[in-house]
Parts: sequence; structure tokens; C-alpha cells
Amino acid sequence: MHQQAKNASRPSVNERVIVALDTSDARFDKKLVRLLKGSVKMFKVGSELFTSFGPRAIDWVHEAGARVFLDLKFHDIPNTVAQSARLAARHGVFMFNVHASGGLQMMQEACIASVDEARRRNRPPPKLIGVTLLTSLSQRAVERELGIAKPVEEIVLHYAHLAAKAGLDGVVASAMEVKKLKAEFGAQFLIVTPGIRSVLAERGDHERVVTPQEAFELGSDYIVIGRPITQARDPLEAVSRIFGELSPSNS
Repeated sequence: MHQQAKNASRPSVNERVIVALDTSDARFDKKLVRLLKGSVKMFKVGSELFTSFGPRAIDWVHEAGARVFLDLKFHDIPNTVAQSARLAARHGVFMFNVHASGGLQMMQEACIASVDEARRRNRPPPKLIGVTLLTSLSQRAVERELGIAKPVEEIVLHYAHLAAKAGLDGVVASAMEVKKLKAEFGAQFLIVTPGIRSVLAERGDHERVVTPQEAFELGSDYIVIGRPITQARDPLEAVSRIFGELSPSNS
């Protein structure tokens, strides 16, 4: 794996909460980053925002002094994904992801390319994580729509093994699978958990969801929160409330 020193201490809670900029409204997103940058240290640039504005969206976050989780879930032939990974490293993102279902060679070449590009630019390589199974998918959907007659946990574990073998730093997975993943791969294998909802928030289109407190207690290293913050009447107050739901042991 190309993660940093294994003895590095765990980041503070405001570095572990990632706010998802899942809109195509540049004015809103820039305002949100400026508003929250004192409390939140990382923002997710996803498909909608990146498709609308490209690398400029990464620049907006960096200009505010925050980190970027580039959530484009690369999934293509190995060479194409490797070139995309190289570009992600060139843009200086802190972390990006690929679909583990793209296979071992695809992930290995992405890893090699991102590390090589970072070294060329004399900077730490970005964290590279594999998407296991989207949190919008239920067990029923996996069986009936994807045609995979295996438990969700077993599928996630299989993809995590592929990601680890390829040299990735960790995976994206529901908090419901975190304990098993940590037991299997150890504490240094990063788990990024989407589908996070605060105590009072609605589920939205995620099936396998937990609260921030539950995710951290289960062992998630980073959590991604979108609508409970971005659609709140007062996003800064929403962030403060979410941090307030966390126990001191997670801060």
C-alpha cells in the first residue's frame, strides 16, 4: 500500500468529516466551502460538480485551504483509469477512488500511476480507495438487479481483498461492514463511509445508513455527509450539531 507511515496518529474529527459538494451550483458550493472551511477540512468533489466545472472545482476547495476527496469512481479499462489517476494526483487531491469491480489490474495500474505522478511533483501520493458496493443498494437489489446471489457483506469483503492486493489504501464501504473489514485488514486499512445521516435526518436514497457517532464507533476512518449539511437552512449550525452528536472519544 502507498499510505503514509503506519504509526501516524488518527486525524482530528474535523479532518475525518467530509462534506459532499453534490450540486452543480458553483456560487452555492463556493459559498459553502468558505462558510465551513473553519470547521471542516475536506470536501468531496463528485460527478455532478466535476462534470459541470471540471478541475476548477478542485481549485475552489484548495484555494480555501481545504482538502479534496475526488469522488469520480473511475471504472474503465486499466490504461484509461491509470491516466485518470495520474491526473488526479497532478491536481493534488488528498484522496480519490476507483470501482473495485474494475478488477485487480485496473486498480494496480491506477495505484502505480498516481504514486509516480506524485513523486514527479515531489508531493505525497493521494490516498487511493476502492468502491466496494454502493450504499444505495440493498440486499434485494443486489440479488434481483445485479444477479449476485451472495450476502452484501461477502461481496464487500471480496472487493476489499482485491483492493488490498492491488495496493490501495482502503475502501469505500457502509459502516455496517466496517468491523469485519477492520478485523480482516487491520487498523491502517482506511474505511471511508458514505450514507451518513445525523440523528434527525432522513435516510434519502441510501439503504445502509448510520449516524456519525455510530460510524466512528464501528471504526470508520472518514465519513461523508451531504444533504444533512448542504440542504440545511444553516449549514454551519448543522455541522456544529453533528460534531455535538459525537462523543469526546471521537474528537
